[in-house]
Amino acid sequence: MDIPRLVVRRQLLAAGWTDHELRRQLRSGELVRLGRGSYLPAPGAPPRFEVRHALLAAVRDERQSADGVLSHVSAAVLHGLSTWGLPLDRIHRTRDRRTGGRVGEGVHVYAAPLAPDEVAEVGGLLVTSPARTVIDIARTAGLEAAVAVADSALHKHLADPDELARAARRCTGWPGALQARRVVALADGDSDSVGESRSRLAIQRAGLPAPVLQWKVEGNGRVFEVDFGWPELHTVGEFDGLFKYGRLLKPGQDPADVVVAEKLREDEIRDLDLRVVRWIWPEIDDFDPVAGRLRRAFAASPAGAAWRR
Repeated sequence: MDIPRLVVRRQLLAAGWTDHELRRQLRSGELVRLGRGSYLPAPGAPPRFEVRHALLAAVRDERQSADGVLSHVSAAVLHGLSTWGLPLDRIHRTRDRRTGGRVGEGVHVYAAPLAPDEVAEVGGLLVTSPARTVIDIARTAGLEAAVAVADSALHKHLADPDELARAARRCTGWPGALQARRVVALADGDSDSVGESRSRLAIQRAGLPAPVLQWKVEGNGRVFEVDFGWPELHTVGEFDGLFKYGRLLKPGQDPADVVVAEKLREDEIRDLDLRVVRWIWPEIDDFDPVAGRLRRAFAASPAGAAWRR
């Protein structure tokens, strides 16, 4: 994450600034207020939520460095993990003690055992390790958000399945430990976006067979990588997120060119006797129509007799 430089009020006052000058800079837009006594000398668009959270975490860490380490969503932000579905309104810290947890204005402090190997350093800040961060979020957040965090940790190679499993075992008996183990069992580093993580869970809930993630289809001298594949059922599933098309956009290329190229790619995949089912973000929340399209695609395959009933 590219985090811009942040300044705090006491630093500016020590450098000779006055409160009157601070107020003038804020009015003119030369300074952007992030929180009480913290500013960003970056006029223009405000920083995105994750960057803002990381900056505020750094300020609070300087004030409360003896009060545990940054954890939960704050650690996820600094590690660059998924934050989809996770509120960013409080800075989260964990203290290695049995009691003393509290929720205050802008901060949530947890009291929980914290082993030395569960602490890492990111940008000069002490944070929970990626594996411990995944487990803490898995114990306290919704299933979809937690799986997206676990998937991103595996996909970015910040943790491996064994590390997640060990971290889950360490929290046996803690609140949310059962869900943490479920999240670890569901996690898959081949999911490279939140949409794919959520789609995978929706496919499972619909009672459909587990797909091959990032399936490489070979034919006509080319290799096509698709989001989801059911090789025996001759079916491909593609999640179409806006980020996906933005990622495919090359310098100087028009978005319409990407859409046309994707359509031609799909035609080539269909020429390999594969059915293609696509869906978009809103359809994940109501997956029944997509599940129906997948079942019809399965039924049309040579091995789809069981799906024709």
